[in-house]
Amino acid sequence: MKLLNIGFGNLVAANRIVSVVSPDSAPIKRMIQDARDKGKLIDASFGRKSRAVIFTDSDHIILSALAPETVNSRLSEEEKADE
Repeated sequence: MKLLNIGFGNLVAANRIVSVVSPDSAPIKRMIQDARDKGKLIDASFGRKSRAVIFTDSDHIILSALAPETVNSRLSEEEKADE
């Protein structure tokens, strides 16, 4: 299992990530609130502004202070390292 650093020492299993998106749109904000209500939200932003929303295959939503581009580049590096 490969772990992906999503900032501040927080790690996520890279093979469990479904998508990484920006939290700016209204539908994403609703999904975040629904996950918070269901207890499926993990806030890994340490009080900073959430810049990336990570969706997992277990229906958990993870908030990160890193930009989606940064998370994506780190994920791409992990995939290249596997090959």
